[in-house]
Amino acid sequence: MVNRLCKGGCMIGPSILNSDLSRLAEECQRMLDAGADYLHLDVMDGHFVPNLTFGAPVVACLRKKFPGVIFEVHMMVSKPEQWIGDMAKSGADIYTFHLEASQDPENVIQMIKKEGMQAGCGIKPNTPVQPLSDLATLLDVLLIMTVEPGFGGQSFMADMMPKVKYLRQNHPDAMIEVDGGLSLKTIEVAASAGANLIVSGSAVVKSDDPKSVIEELRNTVKKFHKRVE
Repeated sequence: MVNRLCKGGCMIGPSILNSDLSRLAEECQRMLDAGADYLHLDVMDGHFVPNLTFGAPVVACLRKKFPGVIFEVHMMVSKPEQWIGDMAKSGADIYTFHLEASQDPENVIQMIKKEGMQAGCGIKPNTPVQPLSDLATLLDVLLIMTVEPGFGGQSFMADMMPKVKYLRQNHPDAMIEVDGGLSLKTIEVAASAGANLIVSGSAVVKSDDPKSVIEELRNTVKKFHKRVE
């Protein structure tokens, strides 16, 4: 049973890459207890980005412990089509791949949906927004990276906000996600541009009071985002 991302409103998804990976299940539970709406799982292959994280077996283990939680797998991999079946079997709900990694993104989207998952697509900071916009009607999530993908703890790139604004203006009902450097200091810039899916790593995971951070992130987005019914 796939957990579905519903259109409209705002959602906060902690990136567990920044957590204590030796206590991954406990860290996920801590984020959920703090009010996380979904979990953002960064999958890196050491090719598309210069870092290596985890794959479908880890996702499958987490799914057993958290059957009702939305899992978004952020696939920072060179061949996104290669892992679709494995991630679907592992229990992923949203499969977000990178536009730069695919020569036929429409086919990748079709493959994702055929496996019963929702489809997301993201772009790196140096990639123009128009090709992503052209795919918007096929996608459930449009991801704008606000750091270079591959490592956590980078500074937020405010100069990516025109891309978010462009997507919001042209696709008013879209679920627009931002990932990288999102914190209490940067959330207003992202929210005012039109982002309503917020991936936050260090700011939430490293906080002594993640519940209050998540609440403030959510409240800030709600100030700028009118719910789509």
